[in-house]
Amino acid sequence: MSGAEPQTTNQRMELTAAVEGLAAIPGRRRVHLHSDSAYIVNCFRDRWWERWEQNGWKNSQKQSVANRDLWERLIAQTRRHDVIWHKVAGHADDALNNRVDALARGAIAG
Repeated sequence: MSGAEPQTTNQRMELTAAVEGLAAIPGRRRVHLHSDSAYIVNCFRDRWWERWEQNGWKNSQKQSVANRDLWERLIAQTRRHDVIWHKVAGHADDALNNRVDALARGAIAG
């Protein structure tokens, strides 16, 4: 869901890709999501989103969480499935990262 500069996708694009990907999967399933975005993966691995909800969508610095609209949609989608998050290397020579990036770019292109 992201790549190397200057062609990197931004956080909203990464969140949107995750939301749309999960929304397209019918029923309740075990889903493996791969991303090089620590921003997304760590949010679920470390359950930041639970603290955000408890704190009125404020982060640990008491600032509003960016992209709240997409985070709420993604959280709702993850509750529909058993999602397993995988952090992949964010380097151009990483085959899995290149595959994930190519799929995201293909989806964006239509």
